[in-house]
Amino acid sequence: MPIEERVLIAGAGPVGLVAAANLIRGGVPVTVFEAGPDLSEESRASTFHPPTLDMLDRLGAARPLIAQGLTAPAFQYRTRRGGVLAQFDFGAIADVTAHPYRVQCEQSKLTRILYHQLRDKPHFELQFDAQVKDVTQHRSGVEIAIERKGRSETRPGRWLLGADGARSDVRRSLGIEFPGFTWPERFLVVSTPFDFRTVIPDLVAVSYVSDPERWHFLLQIPGLCRVMFPVAPHESDELAVSGDFAQSLMATVVPGVSNYEVAHVTLYKVHQRVAKTFQCGRAFLAGDAAHINNPLGGMGMNGGIHDAINLTSRLIEIWHDGKAEGELERYDRQRRLVTLEYIEKQSIQNKRNLESDGATSAAAWRRSRPTSGAPTSTCCGCP
Repeated sequence: MPIEERVLIAGAGPVGLVAAANLIRGGVPVTVFEAGPDLSEESRASTFHPPTLDMLDRLGAARPLIAQGLTAPAFQYRTRRGGVLAQFDFGAIADVTAHPYRVQCEQSKLTRILYHQLRDKPHFELQFDAQVKDVTQHRSGVEIAIERKGRSETRPGRWLLGADGARSDVRRSLGIEFPGFTWPERFLVVSTPFDFRTVIPDLVAVSYVSDPERWHFLLQIPGLCRVMFPVAPHESDELAVSGDFAQSLMATVVPGVSNYEVAHVTLYKVHQRVAKTFQCGRAFLAGDAAHINNPLGGMGMNGGIHDAINLTSRLIEIWHDGKAEGELERYDRQRRLVTLEYIEKQSIQNKRNLESDGATSAAAWRRSRPTSGAPTSTCCGCP
């Protein structure tokens, strides 16, 4: 089968569509294959960091995202009993970013913004109900097997990017190991329209509240506040998703406030895993297909977007300027190192800080603050 001169992408989440948008911007034809019948409506990740917004701005996506989201110019660490330990103002990094704030907005908003911008581009194609199940590589290209409504078909291309999530079929087909561990606790996210800023003095849109018994995390998004709690191993899934259990946890946030209106409850397992390699020949992994971590600090999706920009910028140079394809090996070296040395370590430390008492937390937060005055969780590493 003749090789099509285009890049193939598995997965139309934020990582896959950012990769597609950067390639199209660079004049490289793209086909994206999405297993679902439409773009996902799940809120999932909902924090965009300053360097990520800078990247999205170059794609023309930052402004509409900011318009739909909630701008958070600061975030804070607190204890349940002692109040604010530290507050970090993103204005401290205004000299190195055009966006000195976080934007709280569901990732599903970004994917729709990007798709709206891409869908009429002549070299862009997005196929729904098309799950990439297998990968075969040749010297000059790849060939993928797609499952579409129970039927299988093949499609050739020059390169493949697997952005198909933590259970990546691309990663499995390539035989790439995914070592790491699963935390014994699960995380419960309770979403409520209640505005905690009316009852908690000096509260900002993003607040981490440490407690050795049951920490929590408050994250405001447009119209809702998402409250995250750990769920102990001995507490069953059935108990954790029950209305009474959610209300019992919510009642600990502010003494005297209870019976919250709950929009929805989500329970999920939490993993820390990094693929053995982000490259196998002409196929690459990015985002959750390459690495997953706990969500404290909001580094998962942001790190995946940085992966996408790093890799596709190299592909664009090779496509047009004839650079040696060995340049692509630097993607694996750079992004995997950032994942191991920064994203994984920092997200683990964030969890440990929240599990500590007030005195220990204060010292830990001070140590985590870099000399620039910006908190370490604001950035997922440079592309």
